[in-house]
Amino acid sequence: MRVFHRKRWLTPYLLLAPGMLWLALFFLVPLGFLFYQSLESGNIDFGYAFTWAWGNYSSAIRSYRGQFERSFEYAGIATVVAFLVSYPVAYWIAFRGGRWKNLLLLFIVAPFFVTYLIRTLAWETILSDNGFVVRILHDIGVLSPGGRLLATGTAVVAGITYNFLPFMALPLYVSLEQIDQRLIEAAEDLYASRWAAFIRVTFPLSLPGVVAGTLLTFIPAAGDFINAELLGSPTNHMIGNVIESKYKELLDYPAAASMSFILMAIILAMILLYARAVGTEQLTG
Repeated sequence: MRVFHRKRWLTPYLLLAPGMLWLALFFLVPLGFLFYQSLESGNIDFGYAFTWAWGNYSSAIRSYRGQFERSFEYAGIATVVAFLVSYPVAYWIAFRGGRWKNLLLLFIVAPFFVTYLIRTLAWETILSDNGFVVRILHDIGVLSPGGRLLATGTAVVAGITYNFLPFMALPLYVSLEQIDQRLIEAAEDLYASRWAAFIRVTFPLSLPGVVAGTLLTFIPAAGDFINAELLGSPTNHMIGNVIESKYKELLDYPAAASMSFILMAIILAMILLYARAVGTEQLTG
């Protein structure tokens, strides 16, 4: 019996071992190699050598500051728009969906059955100069004659928002669906209006979903490059486009690696500040 109790404490570690091993082999090891590569110098013709080239980082920030700023700008706008679109949808499904909840959730997830590239190419067709969206905007005067949506920042943000919308909607739905509706009824019994009950009860209780949804949307959106490549122009390129170009076309691996690390560091710092601001320990406690 004593032997059983002694070995029992090993159970959580044994269950974690496969996942930790996978994480070490396919995340930490490549990440370490990427960091090593970011401190190399040289070129593809004569080879690269590890020289502690910290100048790669300062050079990346100095040369591509605009692309870094644009990445976070587009990702931030897309996250806000996705939240404004997803919250009412998730709220309605959670509280009014009834027996149609599963079908409505399927509609949200349905775009994932099509590859990311095909979805973005579809947006390229929808927002094309001869598409119905541009024609309607011309007719109502939103776009001036000759104005266009494609190859603009608006198109890039629209594509990012659409592609990452389920990452926002699903956590919001889960959080809203778990709210005990008796709490809302109690607030209304205490003479709170529906709006006051939403502000004081529903929305605070859904904050875990808000936090999860914004993180799941913002993080991949900041590193995206497909939407900027297909829906934007060179003036709309994000830092992901620069990294992709450095790796695949210019073969400047140290520069690409250093920019990747800068992007990860900035995102991590923003997550820590965001978590501190919203108090995630209280939300999940």
